[in-house]
Amino acid sequence: MSVEPYREITFDKDGDGPAGQSATLAALARQGVTDLVLFAHGWNSSPSGATRLCSDFFAPFPGLFGPGVEAGYAGVIWPSMMFTDEPVPDYRALVTVLPEKEPVLGRLAELLSLAPAEEAAFAEFGALLRELTDVSRGGAGVLPGSGAAESVPEFLVADPVEVCALFTEALEGGTEEGFGEGLKRYWKGAREALRQATYYVMKRRAGRVGEFGLGPLLGEVARTAPGLRVHLVGHSMGARLVAYALRGLPAEARPVASVTLFQGAFSHYAFAARLPHDPRRSGSLRDMQRRVRGPVVACYSRHDTALGVMYPLASRLAGDSESLTGVPGGLLGSDDPRWGAIGHDGVQAVPGTARRTVADVPREGVPGSGCVNVDAAEVVRSHSDIRRPELARVVVAAARAGRP
Repeated sequence: MSVEPYREITFDKDGDGPAGQSATLAALARQGVTDLVLFAHGWNSSPSGATRLCSDFFAPFPGLFGPGVEAGYAGVIWPSMMFTDEPVPDYRALVTVLPEKEPVLGRLAELLSLAPAEEAAFAEFGALLRELTDVSRGGAGVLPGSGAAESVPEFLVADPVEVCALFTEALEGGTEEGFGEGLKRYWKGAREALRQATYYVMKRRAGRVGEFGLGPLLGEVARTAPGLRVHLVGHSMGARLVAYALRGLPAEARPVASVTLFQGAFSHYAFAARLPHDPRRSGSLRDMQRRVRGPVVACYSRHDTALGVMYPLASRLAGDSESLTGVPGGLLGSDDPRWGAIGHDGVQAVPGTARRTVADVPREGVPGSGCVNVDAAEVVRSHSDIRRPELARVVVAAARAGRP
């Protein structure tokens, strides 16, 4: 590990963790730590890979805080998805986080490897995706770890050939079908459909771990170490996790001094009191920024194609613009603001949100409260491009901004 003191906090898929974890963090305050930077990784990380990411991410921090601050560090390790990028992925990795689905995953891997050019194979593939995500053909189901029935994304219940064709066209940038390829070509889109199905499960898992795991844990830390200032940092789905931790804080607890979100994989309307396209509705994290003593900083980049193209497509197919169901015009809907991610264009529809660039932050700092958008395109060239000293400086600026 690149920094000390460093502690690791672990949760299972339901947000449960080993006893004594809050005491481990509170003990840092007794050792002289004044500010704890707590980082949550995104999906697609093995536990060892998540620890390496924490080490790389924290490496630039020593010396940045300056006098009067004794920094401590912690990583939040949660069971996210390990999804390889090999031409024929090894779905054994998925079994580590969905062990009860091993037979389903095995058959999905077989279909993707064989790529049969028959509609019946796509029908079986669609049925297997529904079994993987615990949803019924009629469009209702209970998500793993959610404990409640809710609507499910359209792509899980629509015609699987049409869905795989749509994903294929998105991946190929709208190119025409190659001569003689027929249905076989759509297995490229089927692979993306499986990725989106696992994304669907992980998205809700991240929210649950944040709200029912990290939030209550931080409440206990606040009770036993009230002077410790906690700075939450999350990447991708980990940004969703730390944001939802704000919902899980006890009403009287205010341990969180700042929040910094890197390439957040959740709706850019999450903090909105009213959705622009439906003022009767609000974002899922409405006014949660008020639970933070300092700022909520959202770093975003237009170079993040994962959030700029595939996220809007998945959100469109899920009807997920903070619970508004509908399909925009056009093939992808990536230019429709209803389907945008906070990591692609920042916080939206929250009046008073400040704006900075990553180059501005060292000179100007950030406001001491409220939402702040930081355009990080100058240094963030892809979704996972967060091992940057410039981004460490953003976290430190947010931490300084809320100090009394």
